Amino acid sequence: QEKMPQTPPFAVVFDSSGYNRNLYQSKEDNCEGLYYHDNNLLSGSLEALIQHLVPNVDYYPDRTYVFTFLLSSRLFMHPYELMAKVCHLCVEQQRLSEPGLDKKRIRKIAPKILQLLTEWTETFPYDFRDERMMRNLKQLAQRIASGDEMYRKNVQQLLQNLIRKLATVSQYEEVLAKINATSTDHLTVLKTKPQSIQRDIITVCNDPYVLAQQLTHIELERLNYIGPEEFVQAFVQKNPLDNDTSCYRDQKKTRNLEAYVEWFNRLSYLVATEICMPVKKKHRARVIEYFIDVARECFNIGNFNSLMAIISGMNMSPVSRLKKTWAKVKTAKFYILEHQMDPSSNFYNYRTALRGAAQRSLTAHSNREKIVIPFFSLLIKDIYFLNECCANRLPNGHVNFEKFWELAKQVSEFMMWKQVECPFERDRKILQYLLTVPVFSDDALYLASYESESPENHIEKDRWKTLR
Repeated sequence: QEKMPQTPPFAVVFDSSGYNRNLYQSKEDNCEGLYYHDNNLLSGSLEALIQHLVPNVDYYPDRTYVFTFLLSSRLFMHPYELMAKVCHLCVEQQRLSEPGLDKKRIRKIAPKILQLLTEWTETFPYDFRDERMMRNLKQLAQRIASGDEMYRKNVQQLLQNLIRKLATVSQYEEVLAKINATSTDHLTVLKTKPQSIQRDIITVCNDPYVLAQQLTHIELERLNYIGPEEFVQAFVQKNPLDNDTSCYRDQKKTRNLEAYVEWFNRLSYLVATEICMPVKKKHRARVIEYFIDVARECFNIGNFNSLMAIISGMNMSPVSRLKKTWAKVKTAKFYILEHQMDPSSNFYNYRTALRGAAQRSLTAHSNREKIVIPFFSLLIKDIYFLNECCANRLPNGHVNFEKFWELAKQVSEFMMWKQVECPFERDRKILQYLLTVPVFSDDALYLASYESESPENHIEKDRWKTLR
């Protein structure tokens, strides 16, 4: 039986023009409603693009096209509407609803439809948390499986994998909810410096290298749960004319992305809390130097998100105002790191370092060299600007596919990075501390800071009075 062409990994798929045309080319290159230039698909009507997604006996869509269209189509319609259309087209075109279905014909088309369903369920599994999606998927899969034992096994496998993925993400969300509940309960406790809380980061983990590795565990785990579609769904505007109450934003379709941004904020506040908490100046200086070493190791690992969170924690004003403390710190290493993450020229230095890490990752022999954890807020901002600066549709009503190649290229790089297995050993005790230890609120940070080094001017004195 003929096998489907195996789809190559993402890295290979997007060439420098953002689109690799040579994987599987259709015979009907200029089919109705699609506009090409130099063999590049630039635009098309929504209907023609949907048609282009659906395989037939002689044709299977290019994998970059499948990813790009599934990613971007949600700006125009719900995934379940797309799924319903795809199922309808498959059934109609292949006459799959006819009673005496010809086994030979099923054998020709089944692997291709299965391949499309596999790519959809593996790359965008969260779409299938919607019961309507699941229903359509099962109906189409059953139609394929009815003709042949081999396909029945394949269909079962596909559904099992999908259900396993969805169960894992539900568990992850429950764990997150628990962690958030425990860490926010403590916020109120920490109004002033708690002498009772003896533990600090250095007693829990005195080796900055190990801490950087545990931070990388948290980063990779949280990255791994972000679905590629969350980048697009973050920008879906609710259509005021759409009475459908289950519109995206109401369904919290970006919660893994939001949880990751919250983790960045938590880490910044944790760094600031650890620095402001010690009573003695030399202890505070020691904590600052410790975090500088952690940040440096994060840079070496390729963990730019933790690096940026640590730097922003050190730059919070309750920390940066501690002049006497900073006078005791060897700051040369800190300035080097700050220079790397300097926002000027659109983060030019960081982008250069990120490109270096991405190159290293492509040729890596070990998981350790594969790690690339981008500074996440900037990645979202880049995708946001790309979305804002180009129209989704052209004046003739066509979908602006050129824009979506670019979007898919950015997201597919992220997809590659998020699949890296963390090579470091987990330390439960340290992870527990990082995720659940109480951190100061803004007010508590200022209070701790003024108690460490008294206010220097009227503004600070007034603020201290109010806080006390």
